[in-house]
Amino acid sequence: MTSTPTPLPPVDPTRLTEVLDGRWAQVRRDSRAQLDDPRWAPVYGESMAEARERVTALAAELATTGRVAYGFPVEYGGADDAGGSVTSIEMLALTDLSLMVKAGVQWGLFGGAVQALGTKRQHDRYLPDIMSFALPGCFAMTETGHGSDVQQLRTTCTYDPATQTFDLHTPHEAARKDYIGNAAKDGRMAVVFAQLITQGEGRGVHAFLVPIRAADGAPVPGVTIGDDGPKAGLLGVDNGRLTFDHVSVPRDMLLDRYGQVAADGTYTSSIENETRRFFTMLGTLVRGRVSVGGSAGSATKVALEIAVRYGDTRRQFSAPGEDREVVINDYLVHQRKLLPALAKTYALSFAQEELTSTMHDVLGSADVDEAAQRELESRAAGIKAVTTWHATRTIQLCREACGGAGYLAENRLPTLKADTDVFTTFEGDNTVLMQLVAKGLLTGYRDAFGSLDGWGRAAFVAEQVRETVLERTAARGLIQRLVDAVPGRDEDVSMLDRGWQLAAFEDREKHLLESAIRRLRGGAAAKKDRPFEIFNDVQDHVLTMAEAHIDRVVLEAFVAGIERTTDPAAKALLARVCDLYALSTIEADKGWFLEHGRLTPTRAKALTGVVNDLLKELRPHMRTLVDGFAIPESWLNCAIVAEEPGRQEAMAAHDAALRSAGAQPQQDATATALEMAPAQ
Repeated sequence: MTSTPTPLPPVDPTRLTEVLDGRWAQVRRDSRAQLDDPRWAPVYGESMAEARERVTALAAELATTGRVAYGFPVEYGGADDAGGSVTSIEMLALTDLSLMVKAGVQWGLFGGAVQALGTKRQHDRYLPDIMSFALPGCFAMTETGHGSDVQQLRTTCTYDPATQTFDLHTPHEAARKDYIGNAAKDGRMAVVFAQLITQGEGRGVHAFLVPIRAADGAPVPGVTIGDDGPKAGLLGVDNGRLTFDHVSVPRDMLLDRYGQVAADGTYTSSIENETRRFFTMLGTLVRGRVSVGGSAGSATKVALEIAVRYGDTRRQFSAPGEDREVVINDYLVHQRKLLPALAKTYALSFAQEELTSTMHDVLGSADVDEAAQRELESRAAGIKAVTTWHATRTIQLCREACGGAGYLAENRLPTLKADTDVFTTFEGDNTVLMQLVAKGLLTGYRDAFGSLDGWGRAAFVAEQVRETVLERTAARGLIQRLVDAVPGRDEDVSMLDRGWQLAAFEDREKHLLESAIRRLRGGAAAKKDRPFEIFNDVQDHVLTMAEAHIDRVVLEAFVAGIERTTDPAAKALLARVCDLYALSTIEADKGWFLEHGRLTPTRAKALTGVVNDLLKELRPHMRTLVDGFAIPESWLNCAIVAEEPGRQEAMAAHDAALRSAGAQPQQDATATALEMAPAQ
């Protein structure tokens, strides 16, 4: 059963902006006002050296605006506002992505590590200069041979009680620190992650503050600095390599909030378990991962605004019987490209807002809630992965939607494509991050029911799913009511019924999770001495399960966002956009829903028609939806957007001339294609 939606009234885009801006609306408004100048926009055609110089100068200027201080303590001129810090980075990502990454390295990763892992003594000494950019720094975690597996880093830092110093050493080339932002040119100090060894015993990965350049810019003794050289994008970021040859590091340069080394080499920590201590330290740095996801969302919004605005003025072929060409946004196939991507971008915006809010509350809590911390890390991993994948696909789609114009550097899309491509692998490779999400879901089962081998009937497991794992993430009461109100037979329910959509997402996640458990149990019985094989055999399955979980989280966040919307017209429009997100997601995975009996063939065919109807209904609101992003014109720096008024005037004059001359209409594209096709 389907139903035809009622036509939507016009919507003031500022009402959409109010909802999207969310909890940190003032930070967003201040960014738009304070940085509304073309010098913050990207520049095209620069050499790598020119881009680096420009971005370094802009970073120094940014430090004077106060926009970098949100996340730092009040006593140093900050605001103790982790959510504001992430939001500020998201806004910066609407400008020049090299500047965003440079800022993220300096104040998010380097400064954030000193703040989160250091003590007041280190804060007093270094934070003021980090905040002012007087002390440019690096975050040296990744190694050439170890990226995602941080716990197994090979760099060592061995304590010598005779000199009360650490010996920092790179044992082989694969252990060099690589892809390190700020290292090749500007960085004077680095937070270096290395295996701490004291009294002959390894204590796991810890962070150390290490000078890498002297005042004159020369590397300090024992430090070798290399330049990663040209990259696909982010020309303004000076990524480099660091190698340490028995560099002496004073004892007080260990960032020792979670682990201390006394003068005689005695090691102490408030967290005895090494693995738990390691993940606690990394958990304090989750802000970087949340920032990357939000920044990818910003880049996606820029691309969509360019493509939608171009599609409203670019014309191609005439409709039969008419003498004016059709704007490409009026073609269903073009709507099929842009509108589902736009709907998912809105959905992910609400999910990012919810994630940022959760992060702010968890990190700002006086009492450490380990369960909340684990859930935050899992959610941050999943949202980052899905948002950056979506950015990569959508920016490419927008590039194609703008044809040849989309290939020109002056139209921003090639730069967006190049600059964001690395987002899928930095701050965590997306495939590894989705495994982290899957592990969290499976751990939820284990915590409730014990080991995999000890479980009883699968039916019992399935019965417990909704209580154990599928905890509501947003608007809990509302979503439960919507799901509970769905009748038993799908055929009796409109696909536009929100409860049916929510139930479909939940059902897919529960089925994938429960079947993954069955496969793991089967593997445990057959290969109990080969744990790697047990998991490896179902790796594709658990990754699909993790994506289904994030899809549900995102949909619930969208529903919660609609519930917060006070303007009736904006609320109605967002509800239709949410319908499109939900149904286009189901349509993209139609095979699974058919295979598992969640859609009948008849209903699966009808789904495509419902999606097409939604596209037609949302077509008049495409410009409104991108205007809702409230991206200042000065930040776009896109020729086809700047030329928009002239293109509209030229086409209007062209149409008027054709009408006055009584010209015959051009043949439409469909008729031309049919005439050229061979007879069947």
